[in-house]
Amino acid sequence: MALKGNLRDFSITQLLNLINVAQKTGALAVEGPTEKMWVFFREGKLAYAQTGEEDGSLAFILHKTNKLSAVQYRAIHERAGNMSDKELGLLLINANYVTQQDILTSLQTYFIGVVNRLFTWVEGIFRFENDALPPENKITVRVSLENIIIEGSRRVRELEQLNDEIPSLDMALKFTDRPGTNIRNVNLSVEEWRVVSYINPKNTIRQIATTCKMSEVEIRRVVYGLIQAGLVEVVRPLGAPPTGGLRAPLSQSEKDDRVSLVNRLIRRIRSI
Repeated sequence: MALKGNLRDFSITQLLNLINVAQKTGALAVEGPTEKMWVFFREGKLAYAQTGEEDGSLAFILHKTNKLSAVQYRAIHERAGNMSDKELGLLLINANYVTQQDILTSLQTYFIGVVNRLFTWVEGIFRFENDALPPENKITVRVSLENIIIEGSRRVRELEQLNDEIPSLDMALKFTDRPGTNIRNVNLSVEEWRVVSYINPKNTIRQIATTCKMSEVEIRRVVYGLIQAGLVEVVRPLGAPPTGGLRAPLSQSEKDDRVSLVNRLIRRIRSI
């Protein structure tokens, strides 16, 4: 029987820790508000991962990890047809497009990236299917979970700090009034310049993130840096209505119920 739960009660860190310690083989499906991800494990190690919104083919992954140019990717994608990733990988190696190590490194990088994105999710439904294996036509890897868990935990702490510093993305930004400061003389990254170009009290941080195609973590990280540099400050968007009251904290009984649910989930995954 599959293990089911909610990320509000059982985090990705806890799930990966249990899969690692119990050396589980199976598939973890996680469905969030806007996308779905699948992560496969073999004997407690990461084997394969994919998202519902991306191609996921070997050619796409090689392009995303800069092993294939955009022109090469389009040409291969058009000509590959129904060729499996294993067949395509062998073809690319024989044609000297990439090496076997290039393929394995690219897959590991991409799969770890998928899992790292899950650490930023605070909401979603998960399901673990015991003994489920990746699709036969896909190339798998074997990556230990220890370093992934350590890095993921660091990302969680960073996200918590960023959420404390910038609790709402529905606020706006404006440049600070500092005499003698010229934004053009500041050394900013390409990502930061993209955000800066949309700073206006009429634009919310969320709108800027959507326009720049940035995740909530990415936009918070950039905005936090700009705030720390004293270049911008957070303000209420022009024309925004007053905010409502704060949500009441959990009662002691609600907290006890949540702890009880987590303990039941831990016992359940250890038994499957």
